[in-house]
Amino acid sequence: MKIKGPWLHAAGTQALMAALLSSGHSAFFVGGCVRNAIIGMAVGDIDIATDALPEDVVKIAMAAGFRAIPTGMDHGTVTVIADGILQEVTTLRRDVQTDGRHAVVAFSTDVAEDAARRDFTMNALYAKADGSVIDPLNGLPDLIARRVRFVGQAEARIVEDYLRILRFFRFHAIYGDPTQGIDAEGLAACAKNLAGLDTLSRERVGAEMRKLLSAHDPALSLAAMEQAGILARVLPGATSRMVPVLVHFEDGSPQSWLCRLAVLGGEDVTDTLRLSRAEAATLAQICAETGTVTAPDALGWMYGIAVAGDILHVRAAVFAAALPPQWRGHALRGVTAVFPVVAADLMPGLQGPALGKMLKALQDRWLSSGLCLTKADLLA
Repeated sequence: MKIKGPWLHAAGTQALMAALLSSGHSAFFVGGCVRNAIIGMAVGDIDIATDALPEDVVKIAMAAGFRAIPTGMDHGTVTVIADGILQEVTTLRRDVQTDGRHAVVAFSTDVAEDAARRDFTMNALYAKADGSVIDPLNGLPDLIARRVRFVGQAEARIVEDYLRILRFFRFHAIYGDPTQGIDAEGLAACAKNLAGLDTLSRERVGAEMRKLLSAHDPALSLAAMEQAGILARVLPGATSRMVPVLVHFEDGSPQSWLCRLAVLGGEDVTDTLRLSRAEAATLAQICAETGTVTAPDALGWMYGIAVAGDILHVRAAVFAAALPPQWRGHALRGVTAVFPVVAADLMPGLQGPALGKMLKALQDRWLSSGLCLTKADLLA
């Protein structure tokens, strides 16, 4: 099998591969770029595996006129920018020691050793510069069948890095075949080792949950997480019950990951997932408006089209009620609307707190009118 794609044949990518190969080293595309190319999904990051040591990668890249950034020399990773294309070049490795969060590695020249330390079989796929696929662990059948399966023994892979528990569910949401269900061995191993999640930093957990909740349809994965006790471990008090309803109302056009988080609920989510101030503010807006009857046009004016859409979808999921007819058009009308009264219209008769209070009252009247009242109407 050979993979194809513009990224594969890009001049900078091929030039970097040629520089490594002409220096007497091996070089393979690996991981996500190979996986996604095989199944026809968009390729983002380009990762290259080589038997060249990281310091040699730097020398080879610089000699070829590329920029080399020593981003993770201890773990064998050098970022190379060739013809404007950013590529991660990592020396083949084998794990020497793991503690559930970090790994001590030794460099290797064996692709099979490098493949054995990866998380899922679909990620242990390599390709030569011409696109010829190399499959040292027979992961290709799993990928073709959209089956997310750990490399080797599931529990062994999990205890190497407990974040793989969350990655397992994220990968199933993105790459898994929902008609097959989740791999039983993997699910059992995740449930058995869920206490290991407590050893992870909240930043790592938050980053992984963002990716999971951004999947096109995370409902099945979240339900499996809840059944296995993992969702409660990560987000105490959360439930996946309304996620399928939300996905139904999204109708193929997913809302933001914060929208999905809002219907999950949970205790102290902001701190648990280390939300940014902006994310926490948006989540608070969504939750605060879920139980109101604020109209789509008013929501658009108050929060913008994206958050207005999130609010309306959460309402639909929570109350199992259809979205308002033509809600997007109404919300967009609100986004472009301009409140017709300014402070100067009320001065000098009103000043200070009294001025602010009157402006707020007039604004509420204008919003309640469907943004229809004019300045003359409001000041009459």
